[in-house]
Amino acid sequence: MTVGTGRLQLGLLLRTGEQARPAGRVIGWSELREMTLMAEAVGFDTIWVADHVIFRNAGSVVMEPGTSRGPYEAWTLLSAIAAVTSRVTLGPFVACNGFRNPALFAKMADTLDEVSGGRLLLGIGAGWHEPEYTAFGYPFDHLAGRFEEALQIIVPLLKGQHVTFHGKYYDLDDCELRPRGPRPGGPPIWIGAKRPRMMRLVAQYADVYNAVWYRDPAQLADPFAKLDAACEEVGRDPSTIARTSGTNVLVPDAGEAPDVPASVLRGSVQELAEKILEFKTVGGASHLTFILEPWTTKGIEQFGKVIEAVRSFE
Repeated sequence: MTVGTGRLQLGLLLRTGEQARPAGRVIGWSELREMTLMAEAVGFDTIWVADHVIFRNAGSVVMEPGTSRGPYEAWTLLSAIAAVTSRVTLGPFVACNGFRNPALFAKMADTLDEVSGGRLLLGIGAGWHEPEYTAFGYPFDHLAGRFEEALQIIVPLLKGQHVTFHGKYYDLDDCELRPRGPRPGGPPIWIGAKRPRMMRLVAQYADVYNAVWYRDPAQLADPFAKLDAACEEVGRDPSTIARTSGTNVLVPDAGEAPDVPASVLRGSVQELAEKILEFKTVGGASHLTFILEPWTTKGIEQFGKVIEAVRSFE
């Protein structure tokens, strides 16, 4: 996969279930379906679903202690999205390794690739939000170590290999995926990382490196330089890994957007289009994923004007 060729791909991250802003709003499948169809209609290239099971006050998630809010299960939604769309690529942003046995996860991914007609982009990560592990009974120890072992199972299975693996965390004998999905090499593997160990895993196993969330395209220089260094360390040509990013945007003329963070990109349609294109021309990204404010079907529809402007500039 080469870097920097073709037009900038644009993705939309869906927010599902119970919302933080405004508190108490629940976005169910009926509204998500409407949002998904609107996103495909206005020109988004990719639709993503976050893979979480519950949120509580911890780390970067700031909530009233003792309260919870939850999204819907990602893989169920992705299967439904695959069935009602025809053009967009889709995937988890990103699938949490700790929630599923890696061999079963590979089977699920191959099946979703079949259901979607080869449109799956497979974002995967080690996980990070401890309360959901505790609440649902998953081990939270050695996340990077578990992820490293899982990649040694998931990647070769999706490439059609038989896998026997006996590690510290996972064991399997002569596993294979049958029947195979539509792509012999499986879906592209997307991994996001920052620390040296995880960056080495990106360099070893990923087709795509994802660096989020950034407001300024120039900020991508640091994570992309770290990717280059990791590739040099493992002996991989860095041009064989695509580079992607993501940002938050306040959509013009889309209605009220309560409590929008200061870090959100703002401006007119033309100003936003110019800044978005800088993620490619300045930052070197080939794909950019958006979190939109306000999070409504109208917000998605109005962002279509920004997409039109981006395409006209290209």
